[in-house]
Amino acid sequence: MIPLPHRALARTLAERFDGYFDTQVRSRFFRGLDFAGPVGDPGWFGPDSAVWYVHSHTPILSFGLACAAYLEGLDPSIYWMGVDHSRLTAKDAEGRPTGEFDIEGAAVRFGHSLSFFIGTAYGSTETAERLARTVRAMHHTVKGHRPDGLAYDADDPDWLRWNYATVVWGLATAHERYHPRPLRGKDLDGYYREFVRVGHALGGTDLPTTKAETLECLRAYLPRLAVTPGKAARTGPNLRDTPTTLLTGPFMDWAVRDTLPDWAARMVMHLPPNPVEGRARRTVLWLALNAPHAISGPIKEFQQAQARVAAGTTGAPTAPGYEPGTDPVRSRAEAEAMA
Repeated sequence: MIPLPHRALARTLAERFDGYFDTQVRSRFFRGLDFAGPVGDPGWFGPDSAVWYVHSHTPILSFGLACAAYLEGLDPSIYWMGVDHSRLTAKDAEGRPTGEFDIEGAAVRFGHSLSFFIGTAYGSTETAERLARTVRAMHHTVKGHRPDGLAYDADDPDWLRWNYATVVWGLATAHERYHPRPLRGKDLDGYYREFVRVGHALGGTDLPTTKAETLECLRAYLPRLAVTPGKAARTGPNLRDTPTTLLTGPFMDWAVRDTLPDWAARMVMHLPPNPVEGRARRTVLWLALNAPHAISGPIKEFQQAQARVAAGTTGAPTAPGYEPGTDPVRSRAEAEAMA
């Protein structure tokens, strides 16, 4: 039987996503993470949690991380942190930022982020704790000054709050807009309340715990935000001739901007298309995000986590054990070796 065109397209999308995840994410960033054991370990959240439900849809989780990274990048300090402490921003022969993405650097950041938000969601308790220790160790080394003299510090409570709010907003917004059976209202607020545990594990304080609180928190940072030259170079018309990939390109840039709060969309001069074109674009994105999950099902790590607790859990989910200020001092090299 000849497959119908939409089914053939869906299978192609699924195979492309599965291949990318296996070769570029799982093999590089999931080493040492345990989802199959210990038997009965609920991890930080447990199988009946909103976090397990939201994070089990890996393509939408991935898109949510892209949304979060875009909004986070409206803080100029984030751009300079990336220039000084990561490979995310490409540099010329003299070490000056070009404003372009370093493709490999972007892939590394995406892989680490995805493994973190999957492992802390439904990995074992020790896996979640290990991932949080690693991220905190990296954050502790990210300190410096922007070219305008303003200091930045990834351990600063205000920065941690901004970072956390952009992440939970991005993941929840992508889920609410594109999941075939999304949580809404009080159920979605349940996700926000649960997820705050991740923010606390990274040292965050005074974090928002509902959708409304998160949107209010994000808007409160508006006086500190700006579009840097690096941000401008990687969005909107400046991507017109860039090919679309799983991570970058004009369509994905538009899709992310389409999720932004109104005030953020105005900052980047994002104008929605006419209603018919907008609906068509969102339908294409819905298919691209849901076809891999519909055909292949949850990734094997989630299936291992389900099997781990199939006979029940050994107790209530375990809260992160981190007390701010108790981490040992590590060099950047030592922190990177933990990853």
